[in-house]
Parts: sequence; structure tokens; C-alpha cells
Amino acid sequence: VQLQASGGGLVQTGGSLRLSCAASGFSVDDYALGWFRQAPGKEREGVACIVSSAGITIYTDSVKGRFTISRDNAKNTLYLQMSNLKPEDTAVYYCAADPFLNVDGLDEGEYDYWGQGTLVTVSS
Repeated sequence: VQLQASGGGLVQTGGSLRLSCAASGFSVDDYALGWFRQAPGKEREGVACIVSSAGITIYTDSVKGRFTISRDNAKNTLYLQMSNLKPEDTAVYYCAADPFLNVDGLDEGEYDYWGQGTLVTVSS
């Protein structure tokens, strides 16, 4: 199982970015999938996840209405569309996957497989 995240960069406040996470070794529609982020000096936090083959999504409160998590089964890729970005969204973003989700899709302990991070910087 491998995950390759990309799409980070520098954007101004109010701007948009789309992160991608290319998966290999498994099918994205069979796994729980999540995006996490870690800001400087802070713990890693769950941002969004897709928790079932039905595509049920969960978001942390601070990104609701601004971020959208999705997957493309044909491309075997996970996405995070981020809009109306704020300086507090600045962080290294990670994608994660796991074949079994027990309780909380935004808990990093639920996930066994991680991509490398991609840095998102939002300037004020």
C-alpha cells in the first residue's frame, strides 16, 4: 500500500487549492480515507475523511463549507478541494488510508497507511 500526496503550495487568503493523493496497492473504494494536517508547533489533526464505500464524509468543524473530500475510483485517487483558505489552514497535509475503520474517521490512530506530507501555506 502506497500513498503519494501532491498539490500543496503558496496561496493568498481566500484562494483555493486541490490536494491529490494517488493510491497504489489497494482500491480507494475499499478503504477508509482521510486527510490530516499538522501546523507548526501543533499536533496533527483530522481534517476530513470518507468512511465507507457509500462515500459518507466527515469534516472537522473548522473546514466545513470550505473543504470537500472526494475520491475518483477510476483514477484510484483521493482529493481535498480547499476553498476560501485562511492563514490558519497553513500546515503540512497528509493523506491516510485503512481497510478497517473502528470508531472515529478523524482520529489518526485509526489509520495504518500514510502518504508523505504536502505543504500548504496561506499568506495573509
